[in-house]
Amino acid sequence: MIGHSELIITDSGCIYHLDVHPDEIAHTVITVGDPGRVPEVSKYFDRIEHRKAHREFVTHTGYIGSKRLSVVSSGIGPDNIDITLNELDALVNIDFASRMPKEEIQALNIIRLGTSGSLQEDLPVDSLVASTFGIGLDNLLHYYRFENNADEAYMLKDFQNHTLLSGNPIQPYVAEGSVRLLNHFGEGYTHGITVTCPGFYAPQGRRLRLPLAFPTLVDTLSTFSSGMHRITNFEMETSAIYGLGKLMGHHCLSINTIVANRQAKTFSKDAPSAIDHMIRKSLEIIAQIP
Repeated sequence: MIGHSELIITDSGCIYHLDVHPDEIAHTVITVGDPGRVPEVSKYFDRIEHRKAHREFVTHTGYIGSKRLSVVSSGIGPDNIDITLNELDALVNIDFASRMPKEEIQALNIIRLGTSGSLQEDLPVDSLVASTFGIGLDNLLHYYRFENNADEAYMLKDFQNHTLLSGNPIQPYVAEGSVRLLNHFGEGYTHGITVTCPGFYAPQGRRLRLPLAFPTLVDTLSTFSSGMHRITNFEMETSAIYGLGKLMGHHCLSINTIVANRQAKTFSKDAPSAIDHMIRKSLEIIAQIP
């Protein structure tokens, strides 16, 4: 039995942070960082059956046609992904009455719809990226027993040799997204590696008043490739979603609107419209995925 301090269930039978009951989550889950983006996604649902909100975690569950979907805000960063992914998994794979894992594990489809910065000058603002792999510069996956497959291990070795980050306080890791989900997102989506950073400023090479420990990070990342894969963008969630999703047996994919191009030094002139385009285009695909 999982202890009461490990799996925290509220008096109303909901998981602690998301404040959602197992019956209130669908098996296709869209994650967004911004709580305000949840209604921007769910407004395209044909009907909404549940609305829940607790702290930065907002959840709407409803239908597009006969397809049941949930959209959940995680807040920003890998630490919030740790909460979101673990609690989503608990909602479908732990019996709340017995506090025991279920014998039959269910795999969720988890698709992030986020925003990101491009690391390639030829990947302009307002374009869409579907992430093949996530490379984590955060430390979340190091707290779990995570083993790379052959493709991940090969890419990690290439990345360590190219960036020389290994041996510094940063210990990168690599996790692959769901190929099954990725195959649905072809035309209109650039495929590439997404780097996940543990912060927005120095971890993404931005300098305001404080000096940078890795002043050439942006250029170093933008020149990396492994086999047919190159780094296209970076943000703050993808590698954590891919790593935890892989460990839990879920199918995960990260879709991002490029709002900034760090090489061209440009920023979207109408980011809300570009994000709305991503939502509408991606929902049409998601609604058709079995």
